Amino acid sequence: MARAAAHATLDRNRLGAFLTSVALRLCIDFYRDMDRRSRLLQRGALADTPGTTEEDVCDEDFGRWLLGQVQNLRGREQEVILARAQGISTAEFARIHNISVKAAEAAFTRGRARLKNVCAKALEGCAR
Repeated sequence: MARAAAHATLDRNRLGAFLTSVALRLCIDFYRDMDRRSRLLQRGALADTPGTTEEDVCDEDFGRWLLGQVQNLRGREQEVILARAQGISTAEFARIHNISVKAAEAAFTRGRARLKNVCAKALEGCAR
């Protein structure tokens, strides 16, 4: 930065703005590099985990059970929950089905609430 500031053709009136811009860009580059390295280390740590854990097996089993419970939901609630499970946003679902986004979000909220109640009832049965 000092060598650039000492350059003969540099406009002295813009020196402060130039140095500020360079310093900010260097800081941004530094933090981007740190973030990139952090993500790389995390990815490497995840790759080192052996096989499937009991928790993974339980999560998969719970997912299958919950998907079965979705089949018990009514019409639009079931459709929007399954669409969200496939990665379709509620706004996209609304556009596909020619309904308002608010109606799609309401159906999604109702469906989630019903599934939450089903899960709570199932857990009550386990606690006894």
